[in-house]
Amino acid sequence: MLIQDQGDVTEAVLKAVGRAPDARHAEVLSALVRHLHAFVREVSVSEEELEFAFDFVNRIGQASNDRHNEAALFSDALGVSTLVCLMNNGAGGVTETASALLGPFWRLNAPELESGASLLRSETQGTPLLMRGLVRDHAGNPIAGARVDVWQASPAGLYENQDEQQADMNLRGVFTADADGRFHFTSVRPAGYPVPMDGPTGDMLRAQRRQPLRPAHLHFLVHREGYKTLITQVFPGDDAHLEDDPVFGVTPALIGSYRTENEGAADERCVLDYEFVMQPGEARLPVPPIK
Repeated sequence: MLIQDQGDVTEAVLKAVGRAPDARHAEVLSALVRHLHAFVREVSVSEEELEFAFDFVNRIGQASNDRHNEAALFSDALGVSTLVCLMNNGAGGVTETASALLGPFWRLNAPELESGASLLRSETQGTPLLMRGLVRDHAGNPIAGARVDVWQASPAGLYENQDEQQADMNLRGVFTADADGRFHFTSVRPAGYPVPMDGPTGDMLRAQRRQPLRPAHLHFLVHREGYKTLITQVFPGDDAHLEDDPVFGVTPALIGSYRTENEGAADERCVLDYEFVMQPGEARLPVPPIK
């Protein structure tokens, strides 16, 4: 169809998109076109602003590599990752869920560890942590054999793939729940850290005067055939940034009880007990955001 004026553009594009033989493709792209064109009209995008948008999107790709996924970070900082997570878990978003966004730092093939082992592969300063977990279903039955993938940043605020001072796979490990659904490990208490600010996502946060510090947390990915893969994070309840997390990742179900034992003594440590509740479904591993 010939374009007579700007009012014809959306109709023409929708006709073209609608020819896709895949029904889901046509549905998603048609909705995208409708909303995107409506956005362009609503804010009256200028030619200069469109050029800026081209450069911004290109920079997201240029900032991504085997160690960093800027697209995932940008999605997190706009709340899209958390929104998709909550829509697809907890009975389709109807009930509370312990699911959380994956984040940009999960890796495949972390070391397989015996229950009770340490996540430390290199010297890592910080308060010793004992984490004890229970994996169960909604009826309270233990889920034996569940694989629990754990990863965290160091107390310096860096994942090992960001920090040349840390050994490969430091503060990462995979545990298998026993017959009672239990596992435990030692590590160091997690600390809050800033999201990477050297790319376009950082530029956006600065432009909006948003603080960059994520509250401290441990990441978990729990996988077992017959159950929907549970991806979650567990935060201490006393962190100052629970309510202004730059990636909007904190829900009440994700706040754990990090308790200090023997405070001030040589054997002071932090203890976390947490239950992971899985629901029946597909045991699917996500695409790793980094290699």
